[in-house]
Amino acid sequence: MHHNISKSEQNARDCGISLPNAIKGCPKPDTNPANVALHERALTGIFEISKVLADAARLELKLAKVVDLLHSFVQMRHGIIALCDAEGGLDITVASGCGTNGNEPSRSRLPRNAIDQIVTTDTPLVADDIVMHPTFTAADIEVLGASDTVSFIGVPIRVDGNAIGALTLDRVLESRSSYRLDDDVRLLTMIANMVGQTVKLHRFSAVDRERTPELEHRLQTKFSDVKHPAPRRKKVHVEGMIGDSPAISALLEKIAVVAKAKTTVLLRGESGTGKELAAKAIHELSPRAKRPFVKLNCAALPETVLESELFGHEKGAFTSAFNSRKGRFELADKGTLFLDEIGEISASFQAKLLRVLQEQEFERVGSNQTIKVDVRVIAATNRNLEEAVARNEFRADLYYRINVVPLLVPALRQRRSDIPLLAAEFLKKFNDENGCTLTFDPRAIEVLMKCEFPGNIRELENCVHRTAILAEGLSIGRNDFACSQGQCFAEALWKCRSGKAALQPPPILPESANLATPPDEAASSAATNPLAGASHPIGARTPDIERVIAAMERCGWVQAKAARLLGLTPRQIGYVLRKYGVEIKRL
Repeated sequence: MHHNISKSEQNARDCGISLPNAIKGCPKPDTNPANVALHERALTGIFEISKVLADAARLELKLAKVVDLLHSFVQMRHGIIALCDAEGGLDITVASGCGTNGNEPSRSRLPRNAIDQIVTTDTPLVADDIVMHPTFTAADIEVLGASDTVSFIGVPIRVDGNAIGALTLDRVLESRSSYRLDDDVRLLTMIANMVGQTVKLHRFSAVDRERTPELEHRLQTKFSDVKHPAPRRKKVHVEGMIGDSPAISALLEKIAVVAKAKTTVLLRGESGTGKELAAKAIHELSPRAKRPFVKLNCAALPETVLESELFGHEKGAFTSAFNSRKGRFELADKGTLFLDEIGEISASFQAKLLRVLQEQEFERVGSNQTIKVDVRVIAATNRNLEEAVARNEFRADLYYRINVVPLLVPALRQRRSDIPLLAAEFLKKFNDENGCTLTFDPRAIEVLMKCEFPGNIRELENCVHRTAILAEGLSIGRNDFACSQGQCFAEALWKCRSGKAALQPPPILPESANLATPPDEAASSAATNPLAGASHPIGARTPDIERVIAAMERCGWVQAKAARLLGLTPRQIGYVLRKYGVEIKRL
């Protein structure tokens, strides 16, 4: 007789049943002394198996002991525990009674077809006679050695409701009822559930062991950062350098680091960005702070005078040399020498300067005596020295000598958040010098924030002073600035540099001035009056009506936008439209 027990029946039988008592339902306890003895022996076996599974041994060893213990309380010839991996292949196999020890050759001696069916269907498999059961192939029958009538019992091993292996046994069939086989099915199911929990814990611990080194490293790194946080650099404050924008803060941090080393520094940046202040900051933060800080603008002197200024001269070295005089290098001995606009010196003088920078020695003009000095040189330029070297306008060896530590001083448009602080400082300076109490209107600061300032900080200071002088009230408003009146020449300079249409600030002309004379009238006017066009500065453009209309169409008939597009004022645009009777469209 063949017994296939469905999964639903098995779940029902497992509910509330601790020991096998009946095939279905809960019949009255068996009082047969022989059966009671078997039940007690099974209970003892389960207790021993639970101790084995709780032991801290390798999983394969624990499973092998479980199979061996089954012999002590279950009638069986062969016992097998087979576990599958994630791909469905056999991962761990332990057996008893058939000469297997879990290695690869032993797996060929397993009833593979029966085990695959148990795992795939997730249901127990019971066969009174494997020869008569369709599940067992000839190879399975040969493996189990069915010379006698052999019965087979197999149950799935589950983890989280999924079958991951099988627990099987076989024995020579005796004159037993099917009731005994079903009892053994429930008993094996209990043991399989215990094995499943052990396998689950083992796999969790294996994953934890793999994660532990990485986790430990991450925790060590994290706690190391907590215990030893990266040292935060103290905020550097330099007198005269105002601002807290990221650009200027980064520059000040670099200055604090560079200042401690005796090395040549090259300050790069546009005109008016504060390169001299940066050079002075490097000196004041360096070990040479108590020594001289000498500065010289190389572009302000011709070559002959520059040589005397830097190296000094002896009495009678040239016509006006009435006395001996120390040069800037001597005056800066043990201190710092700041050479501004170094990109403007001539090629012949570059060779002389190169020797001093390399050897720290020179001769005065008119003398043969070599003088050695200890001078730190800080150079500055607003030129593109790389292009100058490529055009042979600047010596490459001198470039490499001064470009040891280059520092870029940011333009004002790259640190717009500093404009309110700078403007307030310049206005305070103006008030102190002139006895005034002027303040900025909030909208005035908005105007300054939108300006490009091609002259950078120097232009901002001039703008503040100029506006403060011409302001009519006690506070500076947005209409007090020249750019709000279309009279900012710096704006025109910026547009020329950036390749935009150059805006020539419009001249102040009478209301009746003819700003848009047609071509034929302009020709006749020029013939009768050769100076007719001289009233407009060079570069000023008088728009024709077609250009004005095209600009208005492009800007949605907004005069202010069209005026900016053409480089004119809204007043000029309005005059042209009225002159030619062009009706403004309302969109």
